[in-house]
Amino acid sequence: MRIVIIFVLSFIGFSATAQQSVQIDGLNAPVEIIKDKWGISHIYAENQQDLFFAQGYNAARDRLFQFEIWRRKATGTLAEIMGEKALEHDKGARLLRFRNDLAAELAHYHEDGTEIINAFVDGVNAYIRETEKNPELLPFEFKTLGIKPGHWTPEIVISRHNALTGGISNEIMLSKAITALGADVVREYYPFYRDTHLKAFDGIDLSKITSDIMAGYRASRSMPAFDASDLANPEMAATINSSIDTFDEQFWNDPIEGINNIGSNNWVIDGSKTESGKPIMANDPHRTIQSPSLRYMVHLNAPAKDGKRGWNVIGGGEPVLPGVSIGHNEFGAWGLTIFRIDQEDLYVYETNPDNPNQYKYNGRWADMHTEETVINVRGQGDVTATLKYSIHGPVIHEDTENNIAYGLRAAWLDIGATPYLASLRMDQAETFEEFRDACSFSGLPGENMVWADKMGNIGWQSVGLTPVRFGWDGSLPIPGNGEYEWSGYVPIKQMPHVTNPKSGWYGTANHHNVPDGYPNIFSDFYSDPARYERLLEVMNAAENHTIEDSERLQYDNKSMNAEKIIPIISALSVPDELREAQNALGSWDARLDLESSAAAIFDIWEQAMLNMLYNQIMPRDKQSQVGMPSRQKLKDWILTPDAWVWGDSAETSRDHLMVTALQIAVEILTEDFGDDIDTWNYGRIHYSEIIHPLSHLLSDELQDQVNIAPLPRGGGGNTLNANHGNERQRSGASFRMIVDTADWDKAVGTNSPGQSGDPRSPHYADLFEGWNKGDYFPMLYSKTLIKQNVSEEIHLKP
Repeated sequence: MRIVIIFVLSFIGFSATAQQSVQIDGLNAPVEIIKDKWGISHIYAENQQDLFFAQGYNAARDRLFQFEIWRRKATGTLAEIMGEKALEHDKGARLLRFRNDLAAELAHYHEDGTEIINAFVDGVNAYIRETEKNPELLPFEFKTLGIKPGHWTPEIVISRHNALTGGISNEIMLSKAITALGADVVREYYPFYRDTHLKAFDGIDLSKITSDIMAGYRASRSMPAFDASDLANPEMAATINSSIDTFDEQFWNDPIEGINNIGSNNWVIDGSKTESGKPIMANDPHRTIQSPSLRYMVHLNAPAKDGKRGWNVIGGGEPVLPGVSIGHNEFGAWGLTIFRIDQEDLYVYETNPDNPNQYKYNGRWADMHTEETVINVRGQGDVTATLKYSIHGPVIHEDTENNIAYGLRAAWLDIGATPYLASLRMDQAETFEEFRDACSFSGLPGENMVWADKMGNIGWQSVGLTPVRFGWDGSLPIPGNGEYEWSGYVPIKQMPHVTNPKSGWYGTANHHNVPDGYPNIFSDFYSDPARYERLLEVMNAAENHTIEDSERLQYDNKSMNAEKIIPIISALSVPDELREAQNALGSWDARLDLESSAAAIFDIWEQAMLNMLYNQIMPRDKQSQVGMPSRQKLKDWILTPDAWVWGDSAETSRDHLMVTALQIAVEILTEDFGDDIDTWNYGRIHYSEIIHPLSHLLSDELQDQVNIAPLPRGGGGNTLNANHGNERQRSGASFRMIVDTADWDKAVGTNSPGQSGDPRSPHYADLFEGWNKGDYFPMLYSKTLIKQNVSEEIHLKP
């Protein structure tokens, strides 16, 4: 490999010629990469293998530290660089790894899946080899931690460690709640969407179902929290701020809160309701707001060859995966949100008192399969761990005192469950039927896939591996004695779907959208329907809809819950000192806009209501077992006062608490911002800020370069412009995309904070301000326009 023209890199700045030429092993023909003004790479290759080689090479070049952390999480090797504090992560990651047929897995996602994934991996490794020859290419994180990037394998690509998974977390949550409160109270406390089974199965003691059962599982999903001991130069520890401010992403494993923290939206609109006369697709998947961003945008181009279709797809996906998971090609556009599926079951085994590696199955003692794995722990040397598996899958916890073991059956450990990788087939779909065929290969996560094409068709297909259970619904732990086994999976094309709905549009917002007539076999819990209610309100009245209309809708801050509650607040009898705040709410349009003082009052009032109501209805000794109620239930209880919640004088008790909460909100805002209500802006208590995960280990000067200063933010957990967090908003739209199928060059998007993960790059944080306030950039598709908006060109040569 030989770099003909190379960047001159320094930490404080990034300088480069407009052209770069790299001679590289592994290519069959030249590849052109054009980075536009917004950092999107448009990759032009002469064949499929070179295309995905270049995708891997280019993504690693932009996001190398992100790639390295992904690799270590996938392989369970964080302890090599972080020491004993990462040991439980590594044990969990190795226990929960994919152990099935690798060849079948690679071939599942595309007819050329093996070639594509291997080419992508080869491209990643090609860039890593460049950094081995020229360490100055490495982003600062490697020098700070004293590490080097490791080489990739296909096993890393198909890892499930970053997946949105769920099932047993709900089982544990419900078991603890039933033990604390009883089934009848639990049925009222949580927002169920089916007649959920809440009675313990024979032989199962729900009081023994504790959060410890998932400790290793959760550890395997946690993000690394670096501290001073991880630094390459220990002497730095005394001169830096050693406090840790990290954020572990809310996976679906965190039950109610996790559900509420994933606020994705998508919609497709028929040409009869658009100005262009052609369908529009819009999508804004929501996850953690971080640096670098979870999503990476790219444009992949390669011609048809040897009777196989070519590639011309643009959009966003995870940088560590080949293909594009949300985007458009020359024929159609597609997007996704989470569709709730219970893809896990917790099995409870009776173990042999004389041999803890045996469990009772079908009336006989069955042997667990055991494996020894050696984990290298920084500062400690090698540690040997024993991994155990039952007929159902990993044994995730053992209670040797009570002769009990707990096993996990997970759909995501089967073939076809690499998150988003089935998008390789979607990327080449030319019709909705072909798109649905591609969807049938998508096992994880459960998703609402929507489609719009230039021929005028729109549609929806739910996807994901859905276990078929006979005799139980998956809501509580089950005996592992052989009486409760899955009977395969629901065929994906038989799952809920819609083609060209009469309404002229279809949209999803993680709400309960299983149509009548389908058995409710998918999930117990869904997100608050408030976002979908707002979408319904706007879309049913929509005419001549444009991309700009969808832009406004993606940033829509109206709270449907607030709109329902405001009249009750306005009718309260309040003391004089609260009258101004009450009047502000009464004249409020229910929009959580950043300049709104009423939005700030309502936000703090709502949180105070949740806290006080929780303390009122939940005994102190039960609070460690049962979490806070959801905002959805709070709204329901306010609108329909129930004696169980409020006591015998329900309305009187409700009104008293609402007035008290208003008093708290006024006191807090007055203390923070003074007496002038006009200064109580929502944006002063809600802001977007991105803190680099190593920030607390850096000097002030370097912190200024890697952190992204806060900006005021509108929206809330139940608005279409969804975000979550108390003050600092830690999750929201990871990126956005809107496509009018009448003209592919008119597609627009946002991303945050930028395409690059390297602070030396001009594309490290250049998109953050626009993302925050709703300024979209063009997602250019035709090469003529792309050439007119170039920031950098890279020519890869064999």
